[in-house]
Amino acid sequence: MNTRVNDKNPGLVWGARILISGVFIANLTAAVPFILHPERFMHGFELAGLPGQVAIRSLGILFLMWNATFPPVILYPYRYRMLFSVMLIQQAIGLIGESYMWVTLPAVHANLSATGLRFILFDSIGLAALLIAYLITRKSQTQSIG
Repeated sequence: MNTRVNDKNPGLVWGARILISGVFIANLTAAVPFILHPERFMHGFELAGLPGQVAIRSLGILFLMWNATFPPVILYPYRYRMLFSVMLIQQAIGLIGESYMWVTLPAVHANLSATGLRFILFDSIGLAALLIAYLITRKSQTQSIG
């Protein structure tokens, strides 16, 4: 059994691709600057010096690793359902983890708190976009024998 896009709804699949691509591009706009210019972001994480640069650069590398799942799903969101599910779970884990860290952060860490809120907002929007894309492509699936 092959999963194929329902020819009646190609616009839905392209809408999903646009949503997924938007999250992917947004993630890259965080990852690449963290890798290339970590010193610009150390203050928001209350870090300094070479250890701070290494920590921020490491976050950028982790963002890139996290996004390795995106290209096949962008191309074929209806075919790579398991991979798409993993993306949703990763996004949810990130959001839950960031939210937990933020609510347990002492009030004296204003810069870290502000950075945490930006990540929470960023990942909330990303999760919503991915979930909408997932549901759109699920609805546009048809099963064909062949």
